[in-house]
Amino acid sequence: MSGGHFDYAQHKIGQIADEIQHLIDTNGSEETDAYGYKLGYSFPEEVIGKFREAVLTLRKAEIMAHRIDWLVSGDDGEEVFLQQWNEDLTKIAQRD
Repeated sequence: MSGGHFDYAQHKIGQIADEIQHLIDTNGSEETDAYGYKLGYSFPEEVIGKFREAVLTLRKAEIMAHRIDWLVSGDDGEEVFLQQWNEDLTKIAQRD
């Protein structure tokens, strides 16, 4: 595995984004867990919109940290860093 400058903490950023996405996906759900607690909250759309904004920002942050990690760890050179930075961020913007 490459990188390591940030002790792979960029993956934790991705996990936070995943958890917020789960909150979005289950918002308003009436399903219950094994203990009888509702799985979803009932946040209004304005709040969910902010959650969506946070997910996008966190996904970008994860990519940025990953690209910098690989550059300073010597896995990528500056040219590859710049190319991958642009490609990865363009992909994330297109998913939005």
